[in-house]
Amino acid sequence: MANHSQLGFQDASSPIMEELVEFHDHALIVALAICSLVLYLLAHMLTEKLSSNAVDAQEVELIWTILPAVVLVLLALPSLQILYMMDEIDEPDLTLKAIGHQWYWSYEYTDFKDLSFDSYMVPTADLPNGHFRLLEVDHRVVIPMESPIRVIITAGDVLHSWAVPTLGVKTDAIPGRLNQTSFIATRPGIFYGQCSEICGANHSYMPIVVESTPLPHFEAWSSLLSSS
Repeated sequence: MANHSQLGFQDASSPIMEELVEFHDHALIVALAICSLVLYLLAHMLTEKLSSNAVDAQEVELIWTILPAVVLVLLALPSLQILYMMDEIDEPDLTLKAIGHQWYWSYEYTDFKDLSFDSYMVPTADLPNGHFRLLEVDHRVVIPMESPIRVIITAGDVLHSWAVPTLGVKTDAIPGRLNQTSFIATRPGIFYGQCSEICGANHSYMPIVVESTPLPHFEAWSSLLSSS
């Protein structure tokens, strides 16, 4: 959950998000090094008189031609690795189908016979003490922790987007099309997200709440919900 005046990312709760945070830090260090070098050269040019030999030096031209290419490679390789990791879905333990509507989410646990529900935002007037305004829902998505989860995402009316930042997940929900993503929650907790595609007047009232629990708690929850 993000805090007021927070400058960085939320704490990562999945391996993919951990990789994204590390890549962000890596790219930030590279950008900082480039800015420092450019500022140093600007200050040097403004304060020192360059000779004609320094201006016409072929070695300098070679360096400022090759160096940007090396920097791009250093950024592209880890970026491509993370992109392939995000698309990799290998034998999930649980498949969840998320359907976006105006303006709520429907969920189906396809591995269970009768386990589906709609998830609406809790109005501010009905919000219990200690819960987050505009982020709490009446039915949370409960998943087992440390298990590969596949999410199949679509929409029933207009474009939506299923996004949970702390899990490193953001996938568009498109009517008539099935998109899929996957994640592994590495710790128990309650993770908040929102629809990240402008979908109408109540776009900001489509929160997503994912609750990660140990496997025995998930099995008890699913049995209780299926029998009700």
